[in-house]
Amino acid sequence: MKGNDPFARLPEVPSFTVTSTTVTDGAPWPPAQMHAGVPGGRDVSPQLSWSGAPEGTKSYAVTILDPDAPTGSGFWHWAVVDIPATVTELPEGAGDEAGSGLPKGAYQLPNDTRAACFMGAAPMAGGGPDRYVIVVHALDVETIGVHADATPGWLGWTIASHILGRAALTVTAEIPA
Repeated sequence: MKGNDPFARLPEVPSFTVTSTTVTDGAPWPPAQMHAGVPGGRDVSPQLSWSGAPEGTKSYAVTILDPDAPTGSGFWHWAVVDIPATVTELPEGAGDEAGSGLPKGAYQLPNDTRAACFMGAAPMAGGGPDRYVIVVHALDVETIGVHADATPGWLGWTIASHILGRAALTVTAEIPA
């Protein structure tokens, strides 16, 4: 694997648990979670469930980053903010263009293609495996206050001082040369 650690410059916080019926930590993405431009890909966001968030959690944000993308900064595939603290699950497909599976009040920020939806994995052919880090961030505010057209990078900057805990899964994808 490539060496970019997406948590290296973030505050250390307690961890909690995130699971998925769609993906398994350390395993490859299933075909449906690959980008529509990849054979079999459908850009379907994964199902996620979480538990054990720190006391004082008032909302959640969910992000998916490919830190291995050959961009110098990684590639953001999905960012969802203002998930109420009472919600502990997102169904598979919640990240469609309408955000149809998101709870009331939550919204998607544009990914690195500037589309406000989940974009499936599409690593460079022949570039080896890329990691996709799925993170649920427990926050100490009910609303993070970022504009709906903000970038996931700006979200990261904004939530850094509000993160109470972090739950993460890492999956992979590789396209042969």
